[in-house]
Amino acid sequence: QVQLEESGGGLVQAGGSLRLSCVASGNILSINNMAWFRQAPGKQRELVAIIIRGGNTNYGDSVKGRFTISRDNAKNTVYLQMNSLKPEDTAVYYCNVFAKVIGGNYRNYWGQGTQVTVSS
Repeated sequence: QVQLEESGGGLVQAGGSLRLSCVASGNILSINNMAWFRQAPGKQRELVAIIIRGGNTNYGDSVKGRFTISRDNAKNTVYLQMNSLKPEDTAVYYCNVFAKVIGGNYRNYWGQGTQVTVSS
């Protein structure tokens, strides 16, 4: 199994910045994609950003130019730098990895989520 520990959420004023981190642990053989999703109250979970093992990235339209995803493969960690935050960025942010563990196949794993609240 893979455990994901997220950190860095909190309350920030509009225009401010936050940096989320997610550390993957367990009997991990390989991690392919690492991503951040978010879910606001009453809305569906949506992709915020994704980074593949080679470093290519993709972003949701609403965060392009403001958020940056990065990863440290040696530390099994993915980061999300969020700048110019807006009230509409308020949501629970979830870490997601597509990983293979010893004796298993590649599958998706989810973190518990970290709350990000942006005040106007």
